[in-house]
Amino acid sequence: MAAKKLQAPRGTFDVLPEDGQRRRELLRRTGSVLGRYGYRPFETPVFEDTDLFARGVGESTDIVRKEMFTFEDRGGRSLTLRPEGTAGVARAYVEHGMHKLPQPVKVWYAGPFFRHERAQAGRYRQFSQIGVEALGSDDPSVDAECILLLSELLEAAGVHEVQLKLASLGSLDARAAYLDKLRGYLRDNESRLSEDVASRIDANPLRAFDADHEGTKEVMAGAPRLLDSLSGEDADHFAEVRTLLDDAGVSYDVDPTLVRGLDYYTRTVFEFASAKLGAQSGVGGGGRYDGLVGQLGGPETPGVGWAAGVERILLASEGNLGGFPAPVFVAIADGGTRREAFRLVTALREAGVRAEVEQAGRSLKGQLKHADRLSAKAVAIVGDGGLEWKDMKTGEQRQVSNVLEAVRIAVGVDA
Repeated sequence: MAAKKLQAPRGTFDVLPEDGQRRRELLRRTGSVLGRYGYRPFETPVFEDTDLFARGVGESTDIVRKEMFTFEDRGGRSLTLRPEGTAGVARAYVEHGMHKLPQPVKVWYAGPFFRHERAQAGRYRQFSQIGVEALGSDDPSVDAECILLLSELLEAAGVHEVQLKLASLGSLDARAAYLDKLRGYLRDNESRLSEDVASRIDANPLRAFDADHEGTKEVMAGAPRLLDSLSGEDADHFAEVRTLLDDAGVSYDVDPTLVRGLDYYTRTVFEFASAKLGAQSGVGGGGRYDGLVGQLGGPETPGVGWAAGVERILLASEGNLGGFPAPVFVAIADGGTRREAFRLVTALREAGVRAEVEQAGRSLKGQLKHADRLSAKAVAIVGDGGLEWKDMKTGEQRQVSNVLEAVRIAVGVDA
């Protein structure tokens, strides 16, 4: 009886070699762009104490209520595969006393994250994100810098014609006052709301702005807007962020209905969207979270950051994120030996040339066909007549005297 064929779990995927090369190139460009802005690489564990996300992200959010992969370890502790990156960075900031470092502390990270949501194009239960966090400054220039940074990264990745949506949620106090007003409005219209929105009027009324329910959307069209309630320092902060973006030539739309699905956001929030991704158009976004570090037991510390989905970026990318460079294929003809071929392919690789060698017992004709399938730029043929070099583009074939000459030809320096 044949063994049952196994498949990757639902909502996950395998990264095949060609896509793997694109992802590596995206990360290379990410490191280059972020490094210029002074952001340094940072890593946190793939799983954390469940309480971190309940306290940091918010117990009323969809992420905590519906989407986390939570399990109990052998010691009976509740652990969760990380659904997002900011809470873990904030936890590490507190744990390692990073408030004692020169502020703001600027870091970036990339890796896998996990949410139990409906799998669709570009959205998976295991997905990859690139993120940045800047902790320790409430200066509007940090907000603008973060937005500019994501804009530049998307451009470097070949994601063009994106729309930037921008809003402000105000300070914690201003937001609390606005939420009381919004709750009153929602209660006055509760009979027209979806059951899910109505059940969260007290816990998370802002989520009503994201509802797909027709009755809820009609109600929210007339809802009070938080942006209309901004005053004093909150209004000045948002105005300064917009001025800095204007000076940098970054276009944006102020969207008073923009909310983020995480409870820790304050003041600036933003999202980049691409029409290439259809209804689920978000490529990346983030905002300010001035109360998060304090909620996790640290000193009151302002912060701002964003996350962008690697799969979303690759789907929206119109540029060349790079494939494998064309190789030199080392073939073995009659009279040639595996040892000679291996010596040559090793020398080519040591010289920085991508090179492959015959390892499947094919005839010389079969090896040349294989080299063509690999899109090889040249074939070095090891045989009893010595060493020959075949240019696969022109078809020209010539004798070369030794391994050194072959290496020089491969790197573009003729003997």
